[in-house]
Amino acid sequence: MPESSRDKLADLTCEILRRAGALSAQIPSPVVRSRAASLVRWMNSYYSNLIEGHKTLPREIESALRQDYLEDPKKRANQHLSRAHIEVEQLMIERLRRDPELSIHSAEFLCWLHREFYQRLPEELRWSSDRSGQTYKIEPGALRAFEVDVGAHQPPHHQALPQILARFGDAYASKAILATDQLVALAAAHHRLTWIHPFGDGNGRVTRLYSHAWLVRAGVDGLGLWTLSRGLARQRKAYYEGLSAADQRRWNDLDGRGNLSDRALAGFCLFILQVMLDQIEFMIGMLQFENLARRIDHHLQFELVKLAARDRERLSRLLRAALLEGEIERGRVGQIVGLRHSSARQIIRLALDEGLLDSPSEKGPLSLVFSSATLESYFPKLYQDVPAEAA
Repeated sequence: MPESSRDKLADLTCEILRRAGALSAQIPSPVVRSRAASLVRWMNSYYSNLIEGHKTLPREIESALRQDYLEDPKKRANQHLSRAHIEVEQLMIERLRRDPELSIHSAEFLCWLHREFYQRLPEELRWSSDRSGQTYKIEPGALRAFEVDVGAHQPPHHQALPQILARFGDAYASKAILATDQLVALAAAHHRLTWIHPFGDGNGRVTRLYSHAWLVRAGVDGLGLWTLSRGLARQRKAYYEGLSAADQRRWNDLDGRGNLSDRALAGFCLFILQVMLDQIEFMIGMLQFENLARRIDHHLQFELVKLAARDRERLSRLLRAALLEGEIERGRVGQIVGLRHSSARQIIRLALDEGLLDSPSEKGPLSLVFSSATLESYFPKLYQDVPAEAA
C-alpha cells in the first residue's frame, strides 16, 4: 500500500464509491441491466484484446459467441481470445456469487483464472515465445517454470513464485485493509501482480480479471455496467509507463521503506483510480434513461427509413416501454402502441424481424435487444477505434 498521496487517493475513492452507486441506479429494470452488463462483457474482451495488441470487431465477437469463426487465421485467433475472456469473466462472477468466502488473492484463484482462460483456446494458441524467439508451450494454470524479462524489469526467479504469491495473498487479503482503502489496495495489487509475472504468458489478462473480481467483491462494479479495461486501453501508453515506473527501486530514503518506489506506486494508484472514475462517468452518461431512449428513437428514424413513419413511431413507444420495464407481455402491446390486437401482432412481428426485441417463445414476453446491429446507434463511442499497437 502506498504511503504517498493518501489524501488524493482517499478523495478519489469517495467519489468513485458515490458515482458507482449512481451508475447502479441508472437502469431500473434487472432484465435491461443484465442485457447491458452482457454488452459490457463483450466490450471488456474487446479492450482487453486491444491492450494485448489484438483487435476484434464487435460483430466478430458476436459471431464467436455463436461459434461462427472467420477463415482468416489472425481474426479467428482474436475471436477465440475474445470468447474465452467473456466466458471466464462470466464464470468468475458466478463463482464469486456462489462462494462469498473465496479468496480472490490466493495463488489458487489466480491459477484458476489462467487455467480457465487457456483451456478454452485451441491448441495452436497455447504457444508463446521468449525474447530470444524460442517457442514454449503454455500450460493452463501452471506457474512460470523459467526466467523472463519484461522490458527493463526482471521478475522474481520462478522458484520463488509460490512463496511470493503466498505473501501477495496474505497482504491483500489482510483485514487490516479498511473498506475505504480497498480501491487503493486493488490498484497497488494490480501493479504488484504484474511485477511478480507469475505465468509464462497471459499475465495481463489474469491481472485484469483479478482486478475485476476485486471490483465485484467491493461492490463497485456498478452491477457489471462499466469496465476498467476500456480506460486502460484508451490510455495504453500511460498505463504501461505507470507500470514500468512502479517497477523501479525507490529514489531515496524518503521514498518509502521497501525496495520499490512508494511515490511511483502512489502515482500508478492515482492513475488507476482516475481511470475508474472516468469510465464510471462515461457509462452514467451512456445509460441515462432519456439519453438512451433518444438514441433508440434516432436509430428508428435514421437507420430504419425503409419502415413506414407510423410504424417507427409505434416501435418507439414499444421500445421505450421495454427499456423502462424490462419485459412486456404481448397482450399489453396494443395498449402501449394504440392498436387493436391483430394490428399489434404485426408490430410485434416487425420488432422481432428487425432484431429490436426478442422473446423466449412464440407467446413469451418481449425484451429489448442490444446487438452489433444496434450498437453504434444505441451506444456510440462504446467501442472506440483505439490503435492496436504491439504489446
